[in-house]
Amino acid sequence: MTVWIDQPIWPAHGRLFAHLVSDASYAELHVVARAAGLHPRSFDGDHYDVPEGRWQDVVEAGATPTTGVDLARRLNASGLRLRKRKRDRGVRRILDVPFPNGASDVDLVASDEPMAQERVMAAMVFVRDRRGDFAVVHSVRRDEWGSPGGWREADETPIENAVRETFEETGLRLRLGDVFPCGYERFTPRTDDNVIGSSRPYLQVFRARLEDVRPALNDGDDGIHETRWVTPQEYAGLCGHLFWWALAVEVFPDLRDLARPS
Repeated sequence: MTVWIDQPIWPAHGRLFAHLVSDASYAELHVVARAAGLHPRSFDGDHYDVPEGRWQDVVEAGATPTTGVDLARRLNASGLRLRKRKRDRGVRRILDVPFPNGASDVDLVASDEPMAQERVMAAMVFVRDRRGDFAVVHSVRRDEWGSPGGWREADETPIENAVRETFEETGLRLRLGDVFPCGYERFTPRTDDNVIGSSRPYLQVFRARLEDVRPALNDGDDGIHETRWVTPQEYAGLCGHLFWWALAVEVFPDLRDLARPS
């Protein structure tokens, strides 16, 4: 077991907290957290926040006490650290995700604050209608279902990117005032020939809620095989196994019990 906990010296919400991490795998981190009875919401992407009153429970569940400096060193060396801005919520770090342009490590982060646009390469939009159904597209390139999105053009902002891609892939015309940032994906390429560069590693994720129920979709552009409206349960069935699903669940809690990422 290689799960570590530092001392409860970090103040937040009027209490002191410790950090629980693994330097080997997220799987064993979750095992210890569950054994100690930690709430899933205490997970922040690469660690659990442990209140002072639960510190001994976590040690008895299998964590090894150490210093904050040593814990940070171990987490950084492991490659499991999820870097984010202070007010963002880390959701998950997934290692070695395969893509048509090459494998990448991916950080999923929930945030209502947009990423600096000069660092954004692409956008994606979770589009829901008034009833709560989702618009989905089947990508020819990725050969899988997902929400509308794609690469950003040089002369557009990320939100303009999101609106354009949604129109091109579904025929839906989103109003800028109805589109809101809800998170981002950060890509770290695993190979030197990956087309994702270090200067623009972010995919900005937006959400949009339509006033109508299942407005008409077109057949999409040349990169789309099929478009359709789906219920939340159908959405989970089509996309619940994909790497980004945990971010969708963070944004829309009603998806939480419908499907689990593999």
